[in-house]
Amino acid sequence: MSGGTATRSPRTGVAIALLRLAGAVLLAAIAVIHFYLWQQGYSGIDVIGPAFLVQTVLGAGGALLLLAAPPRLVTWAALLGAAFAAGSLAALVVSTTVGLFGFVESTVATLWWESFWVEAAAVVVLLVLAVLARRRTGR
Repeated sequence: MSGGTATRSPRTGVAIALLRLAGAVLLAAIAVIHFYLWQQGYSGIDVIGPAFLVQTVLGAGGALLLLAAPPRLVTWAALLGAAFAAGSLAALVVSTTVGLFGFVESTVATLWWESFWVEAAAVVVLLVLAVLARRRTGR
C-alpha cells in the first residue's frame, strides 16, 4: 500500500519469515567461519585473533536476535545484522588490500571466498528484510 500505510499481505509475511531464517543462517555461518579460522591458527595473530572470537559471538548473537525478535523489532535486528556483516566484509577486503592491524590476508587463504560471499549475501538479505519489515510494521 502507499501513503505510509503498512503492507500486510500474506506474501510479505512469508517473505519476511524466509528472510529472517536466511539472515540468521548467514549470520551463524559468519560466526562458524570465524571460529573455525580462529581454531586453525588465527588465534595467534595479535588483534586479529581476539577479533575473530568477537565475530563468532556477535554472529551467533545476531542470528539468535534475528530469530527471537518480536515483529516490531525485526527491522532493527536486521539493520544491526547488516551492519555487522558489512563491517566484517569491509575488514576482510581491507585486510586483503592494504592490511589490517599489521596483518595482510590473501584471497587464496582458507575460506576467503566463502567468507566474502557469505558476508555479501548477509548484507543484501538483511537489508531487504529491514525494508520489508519496516513496510509491514509501518515503523
